[in-house]
Amino acid sequence: MTKGSSQTESALPAMFDKKYLKQLIWPLAAEQLLAVTIGLADTLMVSVGGETAVSAVSLVDSFSQLMIALFSAFATGGAVICSQYLGSKNTEKASLAGKQLYNISLAFSLSLLLLIPFRRPFLAFLFGRIDASVMENSIEYLLWMLLSYPFLAVYNSMAALYRSMGNSKISLKVSLLMNAINIGGNAILIYGFGLSVRGAGIATVLSRMAAAIVMCVLITRKDQPIHLEKLHILDWNDDMVKKILGISIPSGVENSLFQVGKLIVQNFIAVLGTASLAANAICNSIASFANIPGSALSLASITIVGQCMGAGNTGEATRYAKKMLFGTYLCMGITGLLVYLLAPQIIALFNLSTEAKGIALSVIRQCMLFTITIWPASFQLPNSLRAAGDAKFTMVVSLISMWCFRVVFAYVLALQLHLGLNGIWMGMYIDWIFRSVCFVTRFRSGKWKERQVI
Repeated sequence: MTKGSSQTESALPAMFDKKYLKQLIWPLAAEQLLAVTIGLADTLMVSVGGETAVSAVSLVDSFSQLMIALFSAFATGGAVICSQYLGSKNTEKASLAGKQLYNISLAFSLSLLLLIPFRRPFLAFLFGRIDASVMENSIEYLLWMLLSYPFLAVYNSMAALYRSMGNSKISLKVSLLMNAINIGGNAILIYGFGLSVRGAGIATVLSRMAAAIVMCVLITRKDQPIHLEKLHILDWNDDMVKKILGISIPSGVENSLFQVGKLIVQNFIAVLGTASLAANAICNSIASFANIPGSALSLASITIVGQCMGAGNTGEATRYAKKMLFGTYLCMGITGLLVYLLAPQIIALFNLSTEAKGIALSVIRQCMLFTITIWPASFQLPNSLRAAGDAKFTMVVSLISMWCFRVVFAYVLALQLHLGLNGIWMGMYIDWIFRSVCFVTRFRSGKWKERQVI
């Protein structure tokens, strides 16, 4: 198929059969489930140290989410370019793009090590005045997170390349290894040696290191459509880096400023006290369960829609984007309902005060209602737009939505109208509603199909 044939929306045959879709999506869903389960296990284990430890991990994790968002932006840019080259049957260019993704991710993540000597002022700048014991735990935990970022960045970039090839089983298997090391390390270091947040941090570094090493070995195999050589050399190809950054920079700006907005909102939560901080951490972990189908289908959309666009088949790109969105609504309706019904039992697993448990239950049940109805159009659909190269539009919408709706309404509802943590999350739902309206309108207009990135 050629790009010139793209104008006939329905003349080309289906590019992916059901078997291919299942082989791509189910491992992604399993990987997301695994990641969320391990995240909950981490929080459960750390909660042995009480609300102080949970709060410290929550604060540092809010910064970690910013870094992960940037790594994901690089991975998204690389995956879109690689998927489109694979769709056009150009495996040589796909491999070249993959090497540039690796170079960019590693170089950026290594630069973050410069923050190590400045952890205390950095955390004070981000979160202001917080309880002294929470600060000391946060400083300790941030050290290990900074050391783990280069390994995580490499793993993320390699996993994105395998998803581009339609081989999500590899990233699932390596994720199983990574999380087994993480949970085992937590059990030994937290329960066995009583190291609390330090133990959680060390286990994270070891698990991410193992995953990065395995992925680097696997990606050098020459029997794959995408394979990389000489990983010890950061050889730059300016043209290919420009193509990747054309997607990555808008996504990175979007993701990073989105996370900065969340950090500001986290500051609002810190003002509400330790109980609200701990409840918010638990709610974020639990809500991640309901998001598993959307996260998996979002990742799959990059591969599927990207390959359709690379092959010039915009009709199939539209059809599969709709199919992914419908599947997300269906699956998240099921998971959201389960979390809503089982919320009291799930929250009871955590070592929280009565006050924190009450706050968490109210917030998570309210969240599930919006997750079922609004989240898919807000967060899954835009990945189909990005896969086609429409990253600037999603960036603009996300930035307007975050800063004009989530941050402003969180401040007004939580701190001015004294609605507490519920007010923080209400601001988030308003943000979701605005996003969904913009992305659905853009998708229906068809303008996203006019972008060319290769």
